[in-house]
Amino acid sequence: MLFSRFKTHLPTPDEALEGRPERPFAVPDRHTVLGNPLLGPYPDGLEIADFGLGCFWGAERKFWQTKGVWTTLVGYQGGHTPHPTYEEVCSGHTGHTEAVRVVHDPAVIPYTALLKLFWESHDPTQGFRQGNDVGTQYRSAVYTHSPAQQQAAEASRDAYRTVLQNAGYADITTEILPADGTRPFYPAEGYHQQYLDKNPAGYCGIGGTGVSCPVGVAPAGD
Repeated sequence: MLFSRFKTHLPTPDEALEGRPERPFAVPDRHTVLGNPLLGPYPDGLEIADFGLGCFWGAERKFWQTKGVWTTLVGYQGGHTPHPTYEEVCSGHTGHTEAVRVVHDPAVIPYTALLKLFWESHDPTQGFRQGNDVGTQYRSAVYTHSPAQQQAAEASRDAYRTVLQNAGYADITTEILPADGTRPFYPAEGYHQQYLDKNPAGYCGIGGTGVSCPVGVAPAGD
């Protein structure tokens, strides 16, 4: 990880790295576990959900192990720099957080169940960090793709806030914002995709609070 004064300070658009008009690396065609396309096209009836919950290696595995998830991929989202690299994101000069895109079948696993898994898989009260991982790229985030997703995410945050505070935790710091034209998802480099499938003993910094979220049902994996 690269250190800078932006490690716990989000850059403004003027402070952010300029980026580039196109992705500077290739992304694999298919998911190494699920076998489905990473970048699409996705079948009709599937929906997209975007989450940031710390280091995206372990976060992605949480979702691909869940029944009803069709594909997952990791990337960068919520910042200012177009088509960033991993090193640029870790420098803190892009404003992006490490994110997981989850393509799911809502008839099998609804968005509310994904939200439950999201909340319970990390500590959303830590600001610009997750555990020992410190930096703006580790902040908790939900980027929504419809008014219904936005409403559900905000409702789940409000419900979880109450039970977390009753358990002695600070307030939730998760940002919940539309994944519109100002917050596109930029896929990460190929070696990050399904990293813990390729490296089963690799680093995973994901860990929840142990406090159950009173929203949806998070099903076990196959």
